Amino acid sequence: MSHEMIALTMLGGMLVLLFTGQRVFGAIGFVAAASAVALYGTGGNQMPFNAAMTVLDWYPLVTLPMFIYMGYMLSESGISGDLYKMFHVWAGPLSGGLAMGTIGVMLAISAMNGLSVAGMAIGASIALPEMMRRGYNKLMITGTIQAGSSLGILVPPSVVLVLYGIIAKQPIGQLWLAGIIPGLILAGLFVLYIGIRCWLQPGMGPPLPLAERQEYSFADKLRLLRAGIIPLVIFFTMMGLFFTGVTSLVESSAVGAAAATIVAAVKGRLTWSVTENTIRNTLSISCMFLWVIMAALCFGAVFDGIGAKYAIQSLFLEGWGLGPWETLIMMQLSFIVLGMFLDDTAMLVIVAPLYVPLVMRLGFDPVWYGVLYTITCQIAYMTPPFGYNLFLMKAMAPDDVGLRDIYLSIIPFVFIMVIGLAIIMAFPQLSLWLPELVYGD
Repeated sequence: MSHEMIALTMLGGMLVLLFTGQRVFGAIGFVAAASAVALYGTGGNQMPFNAAMTVLDWYPLVTLPMFIYMGYMLSESGISGDLYKMFHVWAGPLSGGLAMGTIGVMLAISAMNGLSVAGMAIGASIALPEMMRRGYNKLMITGTIQAGSSLGILVPPSVVLVLYGIIAKQPIGQLWLAGIIPGLILAGLFVLYIGIRCWLQPGMGPPLPLAERQEYSFADKLRLLRAGIIPLVIFFTMMGLFFTGVTSLVESSAVGAAAATIVAAVKGRLTWSVTENTIRNTLSISCMFLWVIMAALCFGAVFDGIGAKYAIQSLFLEGWGLGPWETLIMMQLSFIVLGMFLDDTAMLVIVAPLYVPLVMRLGFDPVWYGVLYTITCQIAYMTPPFGYNLFLMKAMAPDDVGLRDIYLSIIPFVFIMVIGLAIIMAFPQLSLWLPELVYGD
């Protein structure tokens, strides 16, 4: 059997197992371990073991539970709710104002957490019932929450960009800086769409009634702005120490986790229940990441061992005769397809070792490509039939919001994200300007 057929058989077997409802790490790990033994004999059973040892010895992965803990501590302690109230009062008078405020909250949560799942949980528990009560169209509500939560994997401290930097051997600081402007552009495009749509169709997102707006004086509104100070202080303390070289990446994540705990304590919200829920959620998400990474590392080792990396390069450049930009577009399309079945971690660990060398061979900047990959993951998260965010939204939404509503709600936001991706592809300096400014490359 040729190397190409082996690679296709492995990918096909993995997808079949995923269709049967198996856990992602189980499907990837089984195909990887079985392929290793089939190809290399009894010695192949060392590949899963070596992958496990690699994960245990991967010091930068300590950042994952730290950032996850930070986000959940801020969420469980009610600081996220304070943020939403601030945006609720200030943006409420506008048509679609609560939806715009939700995007703002999601962006702030992203800067404290780095994961989309935390933003989704906060949006579904705080923003969704509030917008439903205010008469917002349910398509606008679910679309806004899904789109806003996707920002968590793009703006710093993005966990996905940390993993990309580790696997692609690119500097984390530059990747984080590269994601800031694209993240703001996407958030701005979301807000612009919501504003225009609700202006043209007021029933999609009615403004707050005048009587309710009058409940808050201007002084009250100014006091509410304090809710936005805490996330900014935590973010700039953590990022500032890292970018100035005072702390390492792992130490910065510890600073963020400690700061979140201190803030919760100072506000009198560091209860036993908050601590327990935060630790449980942190362990759950961290273990999920580690299992998927371990399985995907084994899969990648087998894939690399059969020369799949060179087979893909040969297929794109020689077999299909594609140019650099055509190859790049094909790679992005493949990520969207894979994203229908895999989460971003599994997709990254499997495909990045194959694609990053090709990106560099084509003369593209791997830091810029990390941002493209992350935006493509955001699109894949919201793409039917198996987009990750679609099922998270269904699990958290009330019974009267069906899966069809959730599918329809993301259509305009997916188009907006494709436009955002095209803008970043056409103008790489939107990603690279900040890293070059700070690091002087």
